[in-house]
Amino acid sequence: MIDADGYRLNVGIVVANAHRELLMGKRVRRNAWQFPQGGIDPGEGPQDALWRELYEELGFERDQLEVIGCTRGWLHYRLPQRFLRAGTPQCIGQKQKWFLLRLLDPEAVPRFDRGPRPEFDAFRWVGLSQAVRDVVGFKREVYRCALNEFAPMLGLDERPPRRLSGARGRRARKMVG
Repeated sequence: MIDADGYRLNVGIVVANAHRELLMGKRVRRNAWQFPQGGIDPGEGPQDALWRELYEELGFERDQLEVIGCTRGWLHYRLPQRFLRAGTPQCIGQKQKWFLLRLLDPEAVPRFDRGPRPEFDAFRWVGLSQAVRDVVGFKREVYRCALNEFAPMLGLDERPPRRLSGARGRRARKMVG
């Protein structure tokens, strides 16, 4: 679903383990790391999309996780020109509601074979700052904003870096609502 401004409605998912580390996936056939995320389908609410995406991208069942929090508003990022595709309506970026989840089952590991097509082929656990450093530049500000909201929920004093050397990330738009 694409809104009137050209943003695709989407959920971003941060899974934390008992050590307060965050799960990042490596995109299939790329050296690109990110948190799971995915579009909200017509007739679906953000939390419905969250559970569907968790199952499709990581193979997790609802009883393996609990929702700790959600961003107060929607976070936006624009796609660089080279990623824009022709279409009607044209998608210029993502409008995301972010969720923080705690992994309840310490034995659970991601499975990449449950969705129609694997998004990831590897995973690792990282800290807040590492997550912001590892994601592609145009998503960094959204990650920083979401993780700033989530750090207190995890009981962390650490905050993502304000600016990374060499980072050219645009400011994330935040809308409350």
